[in-house]
Amino acid sequence: MDLSNLKPVPGATKNRKRLGRGHGSGTGKQSGKGHKGQNSRSGGGVKPGFEGGQMPLQRRIPKRGFVSRNKKIYSLVNLRDLEIFADGSVVDLEQYGKTGLVGRIRDGIKILADGEISKALTVQAHKFSKSAAAKIEAAGGKVEVL
Repeated sequence: MDLSNLKPVPGATKNRKRLGRGHGSGTGKQSGKGHKGQNSRSGGGVKPGFEGGQMPLQRRIPKRGFVSRNKKIYSLVNLRDLEIFADGSVVDLEQYGKTGLVGRIRDGIKILADGEISKALTVQAHKFSKSAAAKIEAAGGKVEVL
């Protein structure tokens, strides 16, 4: 078998609709476009969102502010949530998912200083708040930025 023997699966292809070939064909005369009007003309039709001259919805609704497409969205984890890990353990990306602390990692994980930590943990994350890093190191743990 080689490329010259390949054929599409039966039923995968069908002939195009041949328009304007007499009224016996079913698509003669107006070729399935009806009588007159904007959509029957060559090049006719309206652009997406056009509402016949009425102010389109996209222009009617109020617009506020600016949304950056490049904004990074971090999954946030508080220090009090890290208390579930055993003393001396390494908290890596896999552990966040297994314990359910983080659902989906978008642009990374950030550790925030909300709550206290009493265990010496090695915490791995993409970002740390300054106070969170200070609290982890004060408890005898280590901070590792990924």
